[in-house]
Amino acid sequence: MSEGCVFLCEIILAILLPPLGVCLRHGCCSVEFFICLVLTILGYVPGIIYALYAIVFVDRDRFADDDYQLA
Repeated sequence: MSEGCVFLCEIILAILLPPLGVCLRHGCCSVEFFICLVLTILGYVPGIIYALYAIVFVDRDRFADDDYQLA
């Protein structure tokens, strides 16, 4: 599949089932996934908003480096 088609599928899944869209983009054991899961449990609309934010704006490659430091 092309990158555009994958991105579109993630967006559609983020609207229908927010944690699943984030899981496909960032993985099931990521901070983004757990934040989205909690927000979806607390309210469906906040979960959708955060899922769209996590898919569109959070760069997963920036955090993939082993040399990433918090300070």
